[in-house]
Amino acid sequence: MTTTPAERDTRWPAFAVCLGAGFMTLLDVSIVNVALPSIETSLDAGPSALQWIVAGYALSFGLALVPAGRLGDVYGRRTLFLVGLAAFIVTSAACGFATTDTMLAVTRIAQGFSAGILNPQVIGFIQDLFRGPERGRAFGLFGATIGVSTAIGPLVGGLLIAAFGAEQGWRSVFLVNVPIGLVLLPIAWRLLPRPRARASGVRLDGVGAALLGVAVLAIMYPFVTGAESSDGASTPWWLVAVGAAVLAVFAWWERRLERRGGSPVISAALLRIRSYTFGGAVTTLYFAGFSGIFLTSTLYLQQGLLLEPWEAGLVLTPFAVTGAVSAALGGRWVNVWGRRLVVVGIVIVLVGLVAVDVAVMRFDGDSAAWWVAGILAVAGFGNGVVISPNQTLTLAEVPVSSAGVAAGSLQTLQRVGAAIGLSITSGVFFTTLASSGDYSEAFALGIRIVLLFIVGSLGMAIADLARRSREPEPAPATAG
Repeated sequence: MTTTPAERDTRWPAFAVCLGAGFMTLLDVSIVNVALPSIETSLDAGPSALQWIVAGYALSFGLALVPAGRLGDVYGRRTLFLVGLAAFIVTSAACGFATTDTMLAVTRIAQGFSAGILNPQVIGFIQDLFRGPERGRAFGLFGATIGVSTAIGPLVGGLLIAAFGAEQGWRSVFLVNVPIGLVLLPIAWRLLPRPRARASGVRLDGVGAALLGVAVLAIMYPFVTGAESSDGASTPWWLVAVGAAVLAVFAWWERRLERRGGSPVISAALLRIRSYTFGGAVTTLYFAGFSGIFLTSTLYLQQGLLLEPWEAGLVLTPFAVTGAVSAALGGRWVNVWGRRLVVVGIVIVLVGLVAVDVAVMRFDGDSAAWWVAGILAVAGFGNGVVISPNQTLTLAEVPVSSAGVAAGSLQTLQRVGAAIGLSITSGVFFTTLASSGDYSEAFALGIRIVLLFIVGSLGMAIADLARRSREPEPAPATAG
């Protein structure tokens, strides 16, 4: 896809709109956690409803990503982006005005589905609009958006609750999306590029989309719901085996459809791109660890050190700030350093987390909070040169015609990895806390689980680096 001078003038403003919308949807992954006590009191919400208010968003978000990415490839990303953004505004308002815990849980699921429609279009637009070093810069900014939105969610939520009070504060956590979305929607309508032509002769693989949806739901459900509860005994872990079986059927169906000349949800050609499969493995393992950092940190700071929600968010803010800076820089550096940059970033994160482990076992009270904040600033810098460069490298050889489904699949791996990591990390945290009653020990052991996942991602990154050193450099992806 080539661009005219007029299009080049609007690419970055259009991309800024995409980042703003993506920021809202990713912020809502973590911002709600600090509002749960207020929601429980205001709506007399039971444990099951609270679980679904958090887990329902993650589940529906993950379910929508791949089908929405494929729809964007076929029918145009602009249409899917606008539909997703409009739906996110409406569902955010519905969440904010919910009068019962059931209503909030249902609207929260709908909100997550809207976010899943919108997000793969953002990466698809990056693939469409940018080439070479500019694409690296765009991924750098998107990586900064991911890091900042995840890290400052507790801070923003805590400040809103402090400003508006317990009753209205939790509602403002959702309603804040409405004016922002209403500003972004007409700008997106004006700036986002219209597709030149709709893909002809392409039919959506409904059977494949349904099979993949069932598989993702079955695999994610036990991990997501288990992460929200300290009682893992009631979690239906058998669904993971069901999901794996359905995933095998999905793979068979997709191969069969492609052999017959159909249009599968995920083409086998995409999975044969080595940079994509290695990058997907790095993504899954890294997000399993990355997501666990914030869960264990928030629990330790609020329950162990008795900090207010906004204070706990403030401790995590240095991670977001340094990560945003390094992600923007990483978008430029990746064109020079390639996969080596990701390896260096993961090593920095590992060193930082080991230092956090040592600090929480040696210090307590305010001293511990200061140490955690300072060390996480270092880890945040490493995080910034992992996420966005890894996305750039993972999608570098993907044809633009498959950008949406590739982005949706990659983001699904992020959600699945996060669900697995959160479940295991929280299980270790709560089990340790129940046996010892020591928040520092529970936090330290949780961090060690995080370390295991991130070491795994380091191994995959090194394996890909070794592969790249043996193989010739591939040609950049084209619009085909």
